Amino acid sequence: MTLMGIAAAAGFMLALGVLLAAVLALANRKLYVYEDPRIDDVEEMLPHANCGACGKPGCRPFAEALVKGEGDPGLCTPNSEEMTQAIANFLGVELGEHVKRVARLACAGGTHVAYFRAEYSGLKSCRAAALVSGGGKGCTWGCLGLGDCESACEFDAIKMNSYGLPVVSEDNCVACDDCVEVCPKDLFSIQPVTHKLWVACKSLAEEDVAEQDCEVACTACGRCVVDAPEGLIAIQNNLAVIDYSKNDLASKVAIERCPTGAIVWMEDKKTVKGGGAKKILRMEPLPRG
Repeated sequence: MTLMGIAAAAGFMLALGVLLAAVLALANRKLYVYEDPRIDDVEEMLPHANCGACGKPGCRPFAEALVKGEGDPGLCTPNSEEMTQAIANFLGVELGEHVKRVARLACAGGTHVAYFRAEYSGLKSCRAAALVSGGGKGCTWGCLGLGDCESACEFDAIKMNSYGLPVVSEDNCVACDDCVEVCPKDLFSIQPVTHKLWVACKSLAEEDVAEQDCEVACTACGRCVVDAPEGLIAIQNNLAVIDYSKNDLASKVAIERCPTGAIVWMEDKKTVKGGGAKKILRMEPLPRG
């Protein structure tokens, strides 16, 4: 290639480079979307858990919502009180009042009170076991006790007890919904701690069948319905159901005559059964099969 050809090629590439740079600069001006620099600051003050407890898919979208004035810093339950207040101060907003929410389990059928009619052998996973004839538990609605919820919880809020039941720590629980999503029996739900009256059962079996499979199952006897304020509790499909829109009417009176202790009162991070509930003294697991 001649010197003239090389110079022409170099000139062409230079001109092309200048043209492309001009196009990119113009595109940047036309397509630029302003982002409030405070978003980065707020995101930095969040715990980066990306748990979704705030109702957003992650910490970044939550930070964007806060800067737009579309959220409350207190909705980030994993964050410390100090950092939550720091975000509020930074944005110049007031912290709203929020009732703590926690995961609740609608089952009390541990191995000492509930029968397994078949022995499951396979992957140690509730989801896997549920695919094999429901996991072998007599109560097809009950907890299988293989700990998927404990594994899914990133906040150390769930521990399996000696009877194969998940126990939720209210202090550690951030209401992230992971246990709700992973449980194949749909036994977990996120509840405000003000919902003190709770049905620790999901069995839809009739009375005799329910008790044959689990000694603490709801038998739909209706005593809680009679004792509670009108409309607070109803029996639906052989199970006591609480109308939480009437939660201000709730009191311990509704649990006192429950014969199995399936309906309980949650108070001071403890589960209280009524005086009429049968006493379970057995410590060892029930025989299987």
